[in-house]
Amino acid sequence: MGADLVSRQELYEMVWSMPMIKVAEQFNVSGSYMALVCSALRVPRPERGHWAKLAVGKAPERPPLPEAQPGDQLNWSRDGGLQSPSRPRTVARPPGPRGSRLACPVTGVHGLIRDAKGYYGTGYKVDEGQHLRPYKRLMVDVTASKAGLDKALAFANDLFNALESAGHRVVISRLGDYFRRSRIEEHEKISGAQRGNPSYEYERLWCPERPTVVYAGSVAFGLAIIEMSESIVLRYVNGKYIRESDYKPAKTASRHSHYSWTSTKDIPCGRLRFVVYAPYGGVDWSLSFQETEARTLTKDIPEIVKSIESSIEVVVEKVKEAQRKAETRRREWEAEQEKRRQEEDRRRIAQSIEESRDELDEVIQESARVTSVEQFFKLVENHARDLPEDHRQEVLERLALAREFVGTQDPMDFFCSWKTPVERYVPLAMRTPGSEGEREEKEEEEEEG
Repeated sequence: MGADLVSRQELYEMVWSMPMIKVAEQFNVSGSYMALVCSALRVPRPERGHWAKLAVGKAPERPPLPEAQPGDQLNWSRDGGLQSPSRPRTVARPPGPRGSRLACPVTGVHGLIRDAKGYYGTGYKVDEGQHLRPYKRLMVDVTASKAGLDKALAFANDLFNALESAGHRVVISRLGDYFRRSRIEEHEKISGAQRGNPSYEYERLWCPERPTVVYAGSVAFGLAIIEMSESIVLRYVNGKYIRESDYKPAKTASRHSHYSWTSTKDIPCGRLRFVVYAPYGGVDWSLSFQETEARTLTKDIPEIVKSIESSIEVVVEKVKEAQRKAETRRREWEAEQEKRRQEEDRRRIAQSIEESRDELDEVIQESARVTSVEQFFKLVENHARDLPEDHRQEVLERLALAREFVGTQDPMDFFCSWKTPVERYVPLAMRTPGSEGEREEKEEEEEEG
């Protein structure tokens, strides 16, 4: 089946019509991987021994396919990515009314956190104490140093569990949602210049391939956690930087043995910042929470959950406004394109008329020249008839050579090769859908694009 997309419904019908190993063979994958696909798409599959029970008429009825929820992966292909479900060990609960709480709070390790730490262990080389940059990018949106990673992941886990306990699903956004990740500032103290201009250090930070989002009802909120950085004076000693406060010059040393210098750098400080933002294109909205030396972010989790729930209507209105603005821009763009199209149409019509007229003039001139040459040859031929035999034969031979040199030219050929203005360019007003002019214009637009 190659890269053909398979929907949840199609996969559901397949796994309940044949053993899993047979389904896997159709996609050239293993049965265990096919089971992961079913989990990712939340497609229930037969239990072990189902087909043996079915053969003797004792198999239970197949469960219905759960209704897709916001954030669910709806399709899968062998060449596409596989999104891990937020909590594969349980069936996701539909979100309740805003502010409602589930009877059984969600606890344990969240699906997005379960394997995350291992991915941070393999990544690009960074200086000691700097933010980690894992190779893997399709994972939870947490940016931290090696020393601060456990704390950041623990906070993320507690926050995700609290959000899901409130009936909201936390997942990595789907590829087809086209959500965008907001810029996450790393500096603990943000200056005005930093707010408007991303720093070089920011550009070097790791960022996920797709945003981590929580669905409050049908509204998505982006979630990002970062270990903040602070400006520290460092001293370069023996090939590495150490804090100036930790530097102790040797008491007995030669003049140049401990040559060093200081530099101010931004390094992770161990304190976290959490940003919740609207991941929709054209929507500028976010809330930021950050730790202090006296208060951890974990204490703010209840307030964070309430802030997200109370912001649903605000984000919905901003999304509607962004859509209205986008629609206005689209209409303006279409009007501008139509204006340019009409102007180009008028230019091409005028050009085709001018070129057709010039070509017709050339055809007339060439036809007149050919007619004049032919008249001259006939005149020579008529005069040759009155010459003596030997001289006449010589003239006729030269006449044949002249005709061969000039070649046979028919004025009708020149006239038939002339193109009318409409043959050169078909005006927009004369075109019909699928006409030659329509196809040529599309081909020209594709070439220019």
